Amino acid sequence: MDSLIFDVDGTLWDSTEQVARSWSLHLREQGIEKELTGAVLKPLFGMLLGDIAANLFPEADAGWRQTLIEGCCEAENKYLLTHPGIVFEGVEEMLERLSGQMPLFIVSNCQAGYVESFLESTGLTPYFKDHLCPGDTGLAKAGNLIRMKERWCLKDPWYVGDTMGDFRACEEAGVPFIHAGYGFGEVPQALYRVSCPQEVIRLAEKLKSHP
Repeated sequence: MDSLIFDVDGTLWDSTEQVARSWSLHLREQGIEKELTGAVLKPLFGMLLGDIAANLFPEADAGWRQTLIEGCCEAENKYLLTHPGIVFEGVEEMLERLSGQMPLFIVSNCQAGYVESFLESTGLTPYFKDHLCPGDTGLAKAGNLIRMKERWCLKDPWYVGDTMGDFRACEEAGVPFIHAGYGFGEVPQALYRVSCPQEVIRLAEKLKSHP
């Protein structure tokens, strides 16, 4: 292990209620009375935005769905700057400890600007070297993992994520996967699983010293 790449939602923080609130407010401004909740959005987090839109607005045509989801995401980025999600307990300690040992990165299936809102609203920017998402590159998670490896000449990066989608992207990209079991999803196939951020520290230090 020479580096760690992190997912955001369900791995570093939980912003589902804040996102649901921002989207509901935006939809109301568009004349759509659709009250979203964190419980509705949580199973969708980690999907590409087009798939989320198809789940939430199945009655709309593709063009209108795209317009709606783009508006929701723009409203979300602004809302999170003043109404941040909840950073999981122990995450900042984990990042501070590990960033002194190896470079840390973020790869997430989110819109452009979301990771920036996350970093700015939480103050966690100094711990990360770089981040990529489909909104920046047009690539899904596997493609962005490969691009991150190439951009930084990473020889043995590992990924920490919480969903089956994360696991499959890692398999496609050839990146070992650590399941954040405290997050949103189940990944029975994961060979490595942690139940809290503190366990990421212990596992990473073990893997780094015993390749």
